[in-house]
Amino acid sequence: MGEDGSVTSAPQRPDGPTPTPRLIATDLDGTLLRDDKSVSLRTVAALAAAEEAGIEVFFVTGRPARWMDVVSDHVHGHGLAICANGAAVVDLHAGREFVQVRALPRATALTVVETLRAAAPGTSFAVEMTTGINYEPLYPPFFQDPGAHVATAEKLLEEEADDTAAPVLKLLAHHAELTPDEFLALARSAAGGYAAITRSSPTALLEISRLGVSKASTLELCCAERGISPAEVVAFGDMPNDVEMLRWAGTSYAMGNAHPDVIAAASGRTVANNEDGVAVVIERILAERTAHQR
Repeated sequence: MGEDGSVTSAPQRPDGPTPTPRLIATDLDGTLLRDDKSVSLRTVAALAAAEEAGIEVFFVTGRPARWMDVVSDHVHGHGLAICANGAAVVDLHAGREFVQVRALPRATALTVVETLRAAAPGTSFAVEMTTGINYEPLYPPFFQDPGAHVATAEKLLEEEADDTAAPVLKLLAHHAELTPDEFLALARSAAGGYAAITRSSPTALLEISRLGVSKASTLELCCAERGISPAEVVAFGDMPNDVEMLRWAGTSYAMGNAHPDVIAAASGRTVANNEDGVAVVIERILAERTAHQR
């Protein structure tokens, strides 16, 4: 069950026939992946069929590169994926090598930390870098990382802050008492002038990137390199960090389990992630394309 309830009937398509895209952009968690974090056989087949039909597939996720193994076997052709909400483009065919990094300046991250500590006392932080994640003692370690350093955010951001320091991909902020949307609204009001702030977790966990960095802006760069226009892109998502991408794409689908803001941003709606909502739409696109070619 999503934040707005699940759609289990036929997908609600945008007005008119679904155009044959040149590129499919899909979020992972809550969208392409089932709740158990698996990729269904139906979805694997749909992705492969899209690539065989000449449609590029981009995974566009908030996940860091080190968490991309779940889909690394299902990237064909270019092998690229957009990670960390647009802060990095990685090559999954080359061992998750960073192709592009749009880093959050450490000075900006420190300003955001100071601002959110004042606006929302009790906030704890983690720092996601190209080398891994480090976090504060009170930050909930949602996924244990044995290589993580534990210290205050100020210390984590200030130490080794020279030209050799690992780029910061995003800052994460957690609050134990505020609701997720309350925390997001408060943070954007207090610190939205310094950085891009969004969320994808069902908890009050915010993801903070360099101003102007989002899934949409990095996807736009990747598409421009390929001569692909927004009208030639079909995008899928379920959470607030997908909103800009869904608005940018010519055709977009909110999952049946999507957040209300995502439903409002998308031009259509498909069934929930556990019902293979992405595959349902891809299958229909390919079937319509085949029928048109006859």
